[in-house]
Amino acid sequence: MRIRGFAPSTPCWAELSTPDPSRTAGFYADLFGWAIDGDQFRLEGRAVAGIVPSRPDQPTGWLTYLAAPDLDYTIRCVEAAYGHVLIRPEERPGGRRAVVADSSGAIFGLWQAAGFAGAQLRGEPGTMAWSDLLTDNASRATAFYGSVFGWSLTHEFGSGEWLTEARDSVAGLIPGRYDVRWQPSFQVADCPELVAHVARLGGRVTAGPVEMGLGRYAEIIDPAGTQFAITAPLPRPVELAVAYNDIIGLELTYGG
Repeated sequence: MRIRGFAPSTPCWAELSTPDPSRTAGFYADLFGWAIDGDQFRLEGRAVAGIVPSRPDQPTGWLTYLAAPDLDYTIRCVEAAYGHVLIRPEERPGGRRAVVADSSGAIFGLWQAAGFAGAQLRGEPGTMAWSDLLTDNASRATAFYGSVFGWSLTHEFGSGEWLTEARDSVAGLIPGRYDVRWQPSFQVADCPELVAHVARLGGRVTAGPVEMGLGRYAEIIDPAGTQFAITAPLPRPVELAVAYNDIIGLELTYGG
């Protein structure tokens, strides 16, 4: 589904920072059918994720961006909630970005759009389906994201979901994890089939496939050592399929 824009404080983009973009890009192109266009991965001609060379002030790995219409104000909120700014606001084509860490050290990006809103496709194989916060301190995370974004945490399917003030589900929380970070999940048509393909491409599966909520889920490490996840919707009756669409935000304006 084509995406027109993203509501404030919702995941809008995922970007891979890696020491060798040309080598790493080939893995994802083969895995998801992505085309490589400069610093973007594209599907059906539309931007679905980014890829950039790693830099000293930003750790390698997948970076989840949250939409921040007022970037400077959001940064002040991050600092007031005991977060840290790793990269101060800087201009990029289509907007401004900053990179921050929450009060437990989980790193994420902030994106103030000015022509480029973020991912241009959602809700189909090869697109970002969801983002989860992996943490060992759900209470601290609840305080931070509640203060900065107005999120609240509800528990569904054995883990947690972040809700906006409008009670829209925008992201997840996986507790009991000491590798504190944000992790994007990309939608696939068949989770076990893609897991088998990962090994042939030189990647490694670290968890799953398992059923979680309304989908089948697996965690993967790419050949460069970067972790991410894949998810495939389970076949459901129409009324449950609609519920799943609500969970992953399949709207023309995502998260609104």
